[in-house]
Amino acid sequence: MKWNRAVHHVEALATTCADMAAKPDSIFPLKVTGLWVAGDILGPARDLETILVALTVDLPVPEVPWLTEPSGSRHWGNAVRLPQLPFRVCWRSAHAPVWNHLIDRPARVWSVGDGTDQHVLDALRDGRGADVRTAAPADLPARLAADLAISHQALITRTADYADRRWRPGKIEPVADALWQASTGYLDLLAVTSATAN
Repeated sequence: MKWNRAVHHVEALATTCADMAAKPDSIFPLKVTGLWVAGDILGPARDLETILVALTVDLPVPEVPWLTEPSGSRHWGNAVRLPQLPFRVCWRSAHAPVWNHLIDRPARVWSVGDGTDQHVLDALRDGRGADVRTAAPADLPARLAADLAISHQALITRTADYADRRWRPGKIEPVADALWQASTGYLDLLAVTSATAN
């Protein structure tokens, strides 16, 4: 996709996040509180395949393990047509740092408290995303260890949920998908943690 189109998608998602934040809790109980961008969109202007974004949600940290979809995220995503858009979405708790090994020095585009940051959008549009990135993290190993502990607990819990549900009547996909996501996140963090320890 062309650079201008990529920035347009980010700006449109920020507007959508703001619109969704105003919807009643009874319809959309999951509250997205922030939109962050990371990866190639923060570099010089060029064609992109996908846009890496992090969506922060108002849920406790243990309810949003790495590379998992929190409860209500599919409903929220389908309402905004997220699966049809060129985003790679990482869900993060608003109650912990958004950054990690993949979401490296992200830039916040929108937050429920401050709205859309036009300065960030202008920088993206001009290919100056490096100017609006957050500072380098103070302690990446500690951040990874915290994420790994949460992912390990999610893997234990979701494995037990799968074992409990495996032979019962009804669809197995929701618990199987949840286990797959927890496994993927855990293995990703384990590999990165092992690599940084050496």
